[in-house]
Amino acid sequence: MIDPVALASELIRRPSVTPADAGAMAVVERALSRIGFTCRRMAFGGIENLYARRGGSGPNLCFAGHTDVVPPGDAAAWARSPFAGEIADGRLHGRGAVDMKSAIAAFIAAAARAQTADGTLSLLITGDEEGIAEHGAKAVVAQLVADGERIDHCIVGEPTSAARLGDMIKIGRRGSVGAEIVVRGVQGHVAYPDRAANPAPVLVRLLARLIDRRLDDGFEGFQPSNLEVTSIDIGNPAANVIPAEARARLNIRFNPAHRGADLLAWIEREAARAGIEFAGDLSVGGRISGEAFLTPPGAFTALVSEAVTAITGVSPELSTTGGTSDARFIRQLCPVVELGLVGTTMHKVDECVDVADIETLARIYERLIGDYVAAPPTS
Repeated sequence: MIDPVALASELIRRPSVTPADAGAMAVVERALSRIGFTCRRMAFGGIENLYARRGGSGPNLCFAGHTDVVPPGDAAAWARSPFAGEIADGRLHGRGAVDMKSAIAAFIAAAARAQTADGTLSLLITGDEEGIAEHGAKAVVAQLVADGERIDHCIVGEPTSAARLGDMIKIGRRGSVGAEIVVRGVQGHVAYPDRAANPAPVLVRLLARLIDRRLDDGFEGFQPSNLEVTSIDIGNPAANVIPAEARARLNIRFNPAHRGADLLAWIEREAARAGIEFAGDLSVGGRISGEAFLTPPGAFTALVSEAVTAITGVSPELSTTGGTSDARFIRQLCPVVELGLVGTTMHKVDECVDVADIETLARIYERLIGDYVAAPPTS
């Protein structure tokens, strides 16, 4: 048998800050090989990924997770070393304890315990979720599609619980579009504006138009879309100089009322309008991180909810709140939901998780696997 707490601690001791692997994927591979999984390492752009499969008949239930973590910041600010994987006061401490090495360990432990003679289990573990996510799940999914690999349903182990383990399951996510706007003018003396072209007013007027648009009033099951300006940079230390350049970054989190390409096209149209009669240059660079998606409530979401309730007594809320995850790529393969630990300390100094919650999550996953194999959902 596999102890999920010990395995989570071993993973935390690998400082796999994106894009480094630091041996984390080898820990996962060894654990899975011990319990009968055939493991396939998949490297893209220097990123280590793994797809593992056990069984050969019956629908394929996949678990998806990531071994990479965000930087710890100032290690001296931590009460315990961020990569020691220490257990103290009933908690496992370290970067990745919540997001999301403990969930990976819990599912591996559940797979070791579960009776799956008539079913198929797989794990899609990536090393590029916390970064730009180009060489992780996105690339693995594309390769699996090319290979004709079938996955019927997927559980992503992101820390979805809000206050108590199992109180929330994510059945969808909003999409994300990022854009950088650059306005290049002509530098000059503030007393002679006719000899310069000030990019700052152009940028300010453009941002005002973008901010003033109400994108929508929400979409069924989703909160309203929102546009946030995340930086405005001119970098001009002199009070009597018209700057040569002004930049801004923004991000839009959008519900299924929109498509990423349409939002980028709108930003570009507004930028073109703002640049009319301006003696300088205005450009927009954009990136769609993911489209909005929803796994409609049905047999699969019910099976996951029932597993949570059976183990914890909690009736989970089906939610679409929060940021993006690898689910945005996996949805191309199959219906996907997210279920994991309480996320209150993720990405924070002194990230930690209750040891008891890791074991309980493993029991939830074990119940889920058993129920899935016994009666695979059709939706």
